Amino acid sequence: MSRICELTGKGRLVGHNVSHANNKTKRTFLPNLQHVTLLSDALEQGFKLRVSMSGLRSVEHVGGLDNWLLKTKDEKLSDNARKIKKAITKKQAVAA
Repeated sequence: MSRICELTGKGRLVGHNVSHANNKTKRTFLPNLQHVTLLSDALEQGFKLRVSMSGLRSVEHVGGLDNWLLKTKDEKLSDNARKIKKAITKKQAVAA
């Protein structure tokens, strides 16, 4: 399982540990990923996703999973998130 946020696309970064003597060694910076269940208002269902904590704050700021998925480009989303987005747009099209 790759260490990539399913909603924001945030992944690992590569950098250096720098010692007091200015020796540099490679290291990775990993996002703070957690398994969370997010509720969809349109589908009235919960979905388990692997999301970074900064991504979770962004989802809550925008107003929920539905709003986040509808405003985010498909390239950033995982396959699972794209399926949820497709189901939400389909449900909204039927309701309209």
